[in-house]
Amino acid sequence: MARSKSRSNYGWVYSPKKEPSPKIPETLKKLVQERFQEIIDNDLKPNCIHPPSPDTKLMYLVDIFGKWYRNYFYICGAYKYNNPLTGEESSSEHKFSRFEYVGGDRFNVAYMRHTEKFWEFMQDVTLEQCLEALHTLPHLRPF
Repeated sequence: MARSKSRSNYGWVYSPKKEPSPKIPETLKKLVQERFQEIIDNDLKPNCIHPPSPDTKLMYLVDIFGKWYRNYFYICGAYKYNNPLTGEESSSEHKFSRFEYVGGDRFNVAYMRHTEKFWEFMQDVTLEQCLEALHTLPHLRPF
């Protein structure tokens, strides 16, 4: 005689609400944008953006910029490439660094891995430490 399957062992569990993220003061938002823009203009753009060679068939970096989205400040790159299907020039945007505001003058720093997911490797650091990390650590820079 065949045995019937027993009921599932799954049940309800308590799932507490997530804490709301801290509100970013407008003055800090503006300060962060200005300080990162200095590094982008004076360090990242001159060292990372190069004119494409005539035989370039892959993507090439054309611009680096920073932008806020919710609690996060991203360093992004704009890339251009020739679409092999249509022959038209296309563009795309890629994020490669993320600075999460966690309160006060503190941030968590993450970089984009090859898996297309951010990997947080510095927690609770000041704005100055974030700027120094962007200036010195290669995995926070465009690829």
